[in-house]
Amino acid sequence: PVQFIKGIGPKRAIALNKIGLEKAIDLLYYFPRRHLDRTSITPIKNLQKGIKCTIVATVEAGGIVRARKRKYYQLIVNDGSGLIKCTWFNNPKYIENLFSIGNKVAFYGKVEFYNGYQLIHPEYDILSNEESEPLNTGGVIPLYSSSEELKSIGLDSRGFRRIIKTCLTNFDFNKEEFFSDEIISMYELIPLEIALQYIHFSPDIDQLSKAKRRLKFDEHFFLQLLIALRKLFNSKRHGRVMPDTGTYIKRIFNSISFDLTLAQKKTLSAIRSDMASQKVMNRLIQGDVGSGKTIVAILASAIVVGNNFQVAVMVPTEILAYQHYSVFKSYFDKVQVPVGLLVGKQNLSERKSLLSGIKEGKIRIIIGTHAIIQKEIKFQDLGLIIIDEQQRFGVIQRGNLL
Repeated sequence: PVQFIKGIGPKRAIALNKIGLEKAIDLLYYFPRRHLDRTSITPIKNLQKGIKCTIVATVEAGGIVRARKRKYYQLIVNDGSGLIKCTWFNNPKYIENLFSIGNKVAFYGKVEFYNGYQLIHPEYDILSNEESEPLNTGGVIPLYSSSEELKSIGLDSRGFRRIIKTCLTNFDFNKEEFFSDEIISMYELIPLEIALQYIHFSPDIDQLSKAKRRLKFDEHFFLQLLIALRKLFNSKRHGRVMPDTGTYIKRIFNSISFDLTLAQKKTLSAIRSDMASQKVMNRLIQGDVGSGKTIVAILASAIVVGNNFQVAVMVPTEILAYQHYSVFKSYFDKVQVPVGLLVGKQNLSERKSLLSGIKEGKIRIIIGTHAIIQKEIKFQDLGLIIIDEQQRFGVIQRGNLL
């Protein structure tokens, strides 16, 4: 637990736990938001208006400035080649307590010109004596994300560097490497232990790049592994087999007043093939507004209903639910298949009748908002789920419906 790492203790541990840093390994995977490469530092004398740059300079003076309409905090800093002002308009009192005369600080921001060159609201990191040595000493300084709460207890970038350094020194990496030497060699990776050290404390940019490559490789590897396992799991599950197209699809198809496009026909053919097999269908239909996704959903539903199963259509808003209900009903009324609408604002008797019809299987197609996933909803035999605009639902909501 992080509490027992030197320099943390109970109070800091509570604050770290809030952002998900509970164990030593979590700290090692708390990667810097960016790195300060001392070879890319711009001398103040070379600054130009409009460019974003990093400077490392010493605080010479600072204080709250009282203008006519507001107060702001301003620092004057010097890097030996020139002076520049750093200005903050928000929370001047808070900023005032951050800096002391003589601090060596790395500033990052856009150069503006107003009564001289200025950095407005620059990002800043106070450097330790070791880090503020002359620029030709090389080295890359990690800069970490830190909330105001963390900064107030000494866990700014400098504080994080200190505790992560301690963690790296005392951590046992023997159990962490999960790739064989053969894989590491084949893909020209560096060992995980080295990558975790160099992502935080790298001697140069080249070694930092190798650390990033190894850690990105790991991330992609586990993502691919997860997808492969899901695919394997789904291949072993058995869905409802619908061997016939049923009695409704042909009649609904013949009632359509337009010709289906080739893309619509290909999509329906793929859906029909999935439904006839034992595998669980999981398809994403993409298309612009007006490209005819709804008619594909209606015809797919007709196959399911024709095989004596129910269909659930979940949509993100009540307006969309009413629109779909109207369209679905206009087609299924022709073949006398009941369609139900389930939304939040329904009177008790109407809702009771609807729930009963769903449970007994009298209502074959149910269109609704997230109200459709409430525990009181019982389907008799659900064979197809259609989720419209699935990106507007949470993973758990979609999972509940499944």
